[in-house]
Amino acid sequence: MRGASVTAEGLGMDGPRGTVFRGVELSAEAGELVAVQGPSGSGRTCLLLALTGRMRTTAGRAEVDGLPLPKRMAAVREITALGPVPDVNDPDPALTVAEHLRERSLLRPYFRGWRRERSTARRERVERAMELAGLSFEELPKGPRTTVRQLERRQELRLGVALALLDEPRLIAVDDVGLKLSDAERLEMWGLLRTVAAAGVTVLASCAQAPEDTAVLRIDAADDPAPGYDGSPEPGAEEQPEPGAEERADPAAAEEAGTSEEPSRRDTTGSPAEATSSTTTTTATTTAKEGSGDAFAETGRA
Repeated sequence: MRGASVTAEGLGMDGPRGTVFRGVELSAEAGELVAVQGPSGSGRTCLLLALTGRMRTTAGRAEVDGLPLPKRMAAVREITALGPVPDVNDPDPALTVAEHLRERSLLRPYFRGWRRERSTARRERVERAMELAGLSFEELPKGPRTTVRQLERRQELRLGVALALLDEPRLIAVDDVGLKLSDAERLEMWGLLRTVAAAGVTVLASCAQAPEDTAVLRIDAADDPAPGYDGSPEPGAEEQPEPGAEERADPAAAEEAGTSEEPSRRDTTGSPAEATSSTTTTTATTTAKEGSGDAFAETGRA
């Protein structure tokens, strides 16, 4: 396999709600493992997606294997692949490991525009990807019929790496390597990524704390994070008082208002029979309107 070099100078990304990351400097050779280290909310996931051609940057410049970003995003996507990236490409928990591998291998010609390959060549490609990712059916609870929800976290990571390697990319990105892993399992996964890099594939992996013997790109949280990111309301978004809150807060005022309105109600309603008739008509009209609204909503959902 041939890896892809990655360079970035002053790379940044701004979104509609604030800065995602800024001032990223990176120089990675082909076949190198680089750990993108930063706290949660520092934009490390967005950086991985940007360097694989899946998000558009707004500042600076970057190149992947000589392809400029964001100008050649489509071309960069053809030579890169996403490993496990939580909330982006999570595997279907109801499908088995074998089903995921078969599906991904069958879809490759349609995604990449390559010729349909023979079944023997496809099986060999699956076997190579599994071997490089350290994924073995013998180690799974139910072999190839093991569903994703039955996998341990480290096994799910290996499956994600194997799926990415099926595309024979020059660069893969893996997010949150240490998520839900023990110290021993974390070291095991970093060993796996070193093996993939040693095979010639460039690896970008994000984490909260990188191993000491790994090239590290450190990014910090933006100085002006997106409003509401930490749970605070956006500027100008004032809380609206709950309907009836003022009356509940001042019972005397509510009682006075009710007393002042009482005579007018007696003057306008007339006899008790007329009041009852008016109330019944109003209720029926309201019910009819609500029924029409419900029917419209059901039609829209259908």
